Amino acid sequence: MAEIDILVGTVYGSAMLVAETLSEHLQARGHLCRVYDEAELEDIDSSRFLLLITATTGQGDIPPNLQAFASALTDRAPYMKGWRYALIAMGDSSYEHFCGAGRQLDALLQELAAEPLVPHLEIDATLEDEPEVAAMAWLKSWENKL
Repeated sequence: MAEIDILVGTVYGSAMLVAETLSEHLQARGHLCRVYDEAELEDIDSSRFLLLITATTGQGDIPPNLQAFASALTDRAPYMKGWRYALIAMGDSSYEHFCGAGRQLDALLQELAAEPLVPHLEIDATLEDEPEVAAMAWLKSWENKL
């Protein structure tokens, strides 16, 4: 079974609810999950699968609690070849920078040579009242690849 680091960028708690729901599901299937709401680059390593779940704030910005991680990726630009990850971007399509935080992180990880296991999921708050349901369906479609 896989060891999974779940990094959460949250503003109002929806991303944390998604993270907790997915973590419970994965743990029930024998995976070891660690959920970080104040992640640092040093918290993760290439031997563990990385699952990022982030809301978007402001003008497509990364939430404050995930800023240190994102800044470390940008400033240190660690070579991440061999790292595998999946990402959920959450936002509201009525705003100009829909899912901007997740899109930024996805692009940054790929620029650093990390490999997305699957295409990222974008959850639109105008369409999904229960983002954890959409996230669970997405996870179930690929979890056998872990």
